[in-house]
Amino acid sequence: MYGQISTVAFVGVEAKPVDVQVRITPGQPAFAIVGLPDKAVAESRERVRNALHAVGLGLPYKHLTVNLAPADLPKEGSHFNLPIALALMSAMEAIAPDAIQGYAAIGESALDGAIRGVPGGLPPAIGANAVGKGLICPEACGPEAVWAGDDVNVLAAPHLLSLVNHFKGTQMLARPKPNNSKSAII
Repeated sequence: MYGQISTVAFVGVEAKPVDVQVRITPGQPAFAIVGLPDKAVAESRERVRNALHAVGLGLPYKHLTVNLAPADLPKEGSHFNLPIALALMSAMEAIAPDAIQGYAAIGESALDGAIRGVPGGLPPAIGANAVGKGLICPEACGPEAVWAGDDVNVLAAPHLLSLVNHFKGTQMLARPKPNNSKSAII
């Protein structure tokens, strides 16, 4: 079983494209993350495992490999949680792979399945748009991400379950409104 989604790695303020690839294979149960992850990315295993459990999805008792490509680009931060969770959900067929194919994703997973905000919603939206993709992000990042332009498809979700429902067509996530307050611009 295989799942994939795009995300970004930050190099300064620039968002470099990263592919999150998940393969579920028979074998000794394990959950490995490869591709030069830092400690926060490596800890994604526990946050993602618990967030998926909170929405009723247990990880299969198999070997799970998460590849963050390109392998030579350092990956830092908790914003890799959501793309890893979405790629796993795609591999487990909880979300149709073609539903997330046109998106990049950023966001931190809480243990209860909530999607927590991460710093910098605008650079990932610009980066996703540059490669012809929309952006899936935390609800808290949506008002900043939509500043990338009217043509950028931004899905800002508060919870993993709201994304599952959106992609199944039972709940539609509205495009966020841009944040116009001075504190958001500073």
